[in-house]
Amino acid sequence: MTTSAATSRSVLIEACAAAGFDAAHAEPVRLAENEIWRLPEDRVIVRIARAGQWAATVREVAVARWLAENEVPAVHVLSIEQPVDAGGRPVTFWEELPPHRNGSVRDVARLLMQLHCLPVPGSFQLGSLDPFVRVEERIDAATTLSGDDRKWLRQRHADLAERWEQRPAGLPERVVHGDAWVGNVAATADGPVLMDFERVSVGPPEWDLVSTALKLTTTGAVTEAEYAEFCELYGTDVTQWEGYELLAGARELRMTTYAAQYAASHPEWHAEAQYRVDCLRGRVTGRPWRWAGIM
Repeated sequence: MTTSAATSRSVLIEACAAAGFDAAHAEPVRLAENEIWRLPEDRVIVRIARAGQWAATVREVAVARWLAENEVPAVHVLSIEQPVDAGGRPVTFWEELPPHRNGSVRDVARLLMQLHCLPVPGSFQLGSLDPFVRVEERIDAATTLSGDDRKWLRQRHADLAERWEQRPAGLPERVVHGDAWVGNVAATADGPVLMDFERVSVGPPEWDLVSTALKLTTTGAVTEAEYAEFCELYGTDVTQWEGYELLAGARELRMTTYAAQYAASHPEWHAEAQYRVDCLRGRVTGRPWRWAGIM
C-alpha cells in the first residue's frame, strides 16, 4: 500500500467509526485530490476531501439534498449527520450507484437543462463561480515544468482573470454545476445521474456548456454530430457566443494546470502535461489537440 493510501485509510477508519460503519473491507476507488473509498458490505461510497475544505463539503451535502428535493437525478447523500471530521479532513457518505458507465454528451445536456432551470436556493449559500480556483496552487506544484513555462502560465492566468471580470453578457446567471463533463455523469439502467458537487455555484450557464464544446475543439473526444446533438438538446451553441474564447481559455488553463500538478507525482503523465502547455503556448498547431484524459 502506498503512503497516500495508508494515510487515507487511517482517515477512513476514523470517519467510518464516527458514522457507525466498519471500514475493514473498504476498497479504494480513486485516490486523488479527493479520495474515494467503497464499503462493499454497506453499498456506501466514502469521499474524503482535502484539509481546509469543511465549508465546501458542507455545501456539497446541502446541494445533494437540494437536488433530491427538486427531483434532479443525482447521487444521494446518506441521511446521517455529516460531514464527519477525521484527521482534520471532511468526510462524506453516499449511496453507491448501481452498475454504470460514464454518461454521454446527450446525458450531460439533459441534466444541465434540469439543473439550469432551478431557482437559486434560499436555504443555503452557494457563492459565485470561481473559474480559477486552485490554479495558482497547481502551477506552484507543477515542478516538472520549466520556470519559463510556469511564468507563462501565471501570466495567462492573470490575463484571463482580468478579462473574466469584464466578460460579455450572456445567459442569465443561475445555479451551475461547475465541472459538467461526461465523467461527472453516471449512465445507469434507470437513466443518467449527476455526480460531484464540489464546484456547484452561481454563475454563467455557459461555463457548464464549455466543457462539452472543448471535447470537440480541444480534445477531439466527441464528433461534430455528437456536439450538434448536444446543442440541439440544450438549445444553445456556446461556441457562437462572443465570450466563448474567454471561457474556453479558462477551462483549458484548468485542464493544463491539473495535468501539470498531477505529473509532479506521476512520471507517466510528464509528457501529457508538457504537451498541454506546448499547445497553449502555440508550439503545437492544428486543433483538436487530442489531449489524453488524466486518471
